[in-house]
Amino acid sequence: MEQIKPGSKWDKTFAKSDKVEHRKVTFTNRYGITLAADLYKPLVASGKLPAIAVCGPFGAVKEQAAGLYAQIMAERGFLTLAFDPSFTGESGGTPRYMASPDINTEDFQAAVDYLSTSAEAYPERIGIIGICGWGGLAINAAALDTRIKATVASTMYDMTRVNAKDF
Repeated sequence: MEQIKPGSKWDKTFAKSDKVEHRKVTFTNRYGITLAADLYKPLVASGKLPAIAVCGPFGAVKEQAAGLYAQIMAERGFLTLAFDPSFTGESGGTPRYMASPDINTEDFQAAVDYLSTSAEAYPERIGIIGICGWGGLAINAAALDTRIKATVASTMYDMTRVNAKDF
């Protein structure tokens, strides 16, 4: 299993909010790939919170759009997890910079695994957001995983179908 030791330095492309707490975490998917993530929690939170896992756009990392979405949703009262999918960013997996609809759908499910076992989250109130190319993967995950209670696919096309086509 890969060992990932995420740092604590603010390394995002957006400004840090003074309304949320941020920490780096890791978890493993069912394929044995270690995923790196940023967890955002509202500073005014107490008790368990509804939670959201966020990923995308295709080819991007959690320090960009996914992290910004996660931070904004944390400001609105959610526990959020922005993660790098397998083969991308600080997450493990080889070869690098590729997409696998099966593995990347599982990445969303692994993020839900992480949130559903967190003492900070309501396991019955977990949603996901898939941005751009990861929107189709979010829909795949929601179709497979009954623990996902809300899904947003903010996308112009379905990356899963693009990857599945034999060109």
